[in-house]
Amino acid sequence: MKSAQLSRPLHTSVSSLCLRLLEPGDALGLHNLISRNIAHLTRHGDYAALTSMSVAALEEKLSRADNTLRFAIVLDGALIGRIDLVGVEPPRYSVGYWLCESATGRGYGSAALSTLIAFARSSLEAADLYAGVTHGNGPSERLLLRTGFAPAARFETYTRFHLGLGCDRLGPTA
Repeated sequence: MKSAQLSRPLHTSVSSLCLRLLEPGDALGLHNLISRNIAHLTRHGDYAALTSMSVAALEEKLSRADNTLRFAIVLDGALIGRIDLVGVEPPRYSVGYWLCESATGRGYGSAALSTLIAFARSSLEAADLYAGVTHGNGPSERLLLRTGFAPAARFETYTRFHLGLGCDRLGPTA
């Protein structure tokens, strides 16, 4: 996915909160944030691969050109989380996100996800967004419901949520 259209941060409804593309130079800061939040991140999801990554592995991943836009969630200049938009089958995208424990429950997730949804709709002409939530992760489920997602399918370990954006470039479906 091309990121040239993102030379500036995406501003959210919270004046001190923005989304900006993660760069390879963010690997150390991201690694430190992950390391401080291992218990929080692994409480409701399978973040084992993320929490075991080295700084070098994170840097390599952030350097990779692929179908994912990886955003830092930044509050007052400090990295507090990450939100990704994965082009699975454009115009259909998957969303993944997490916040550090100290930033939860303050509306930052809602502001970040709402901004990402608006970006996907206006800049990528996304038709559908999907997100998976591990069973028992009530805060993440409530976040998705607040931002317009609805449960679409239940699997053994997670529920898939869906948000239709009505921007299908392939034309209307019956």
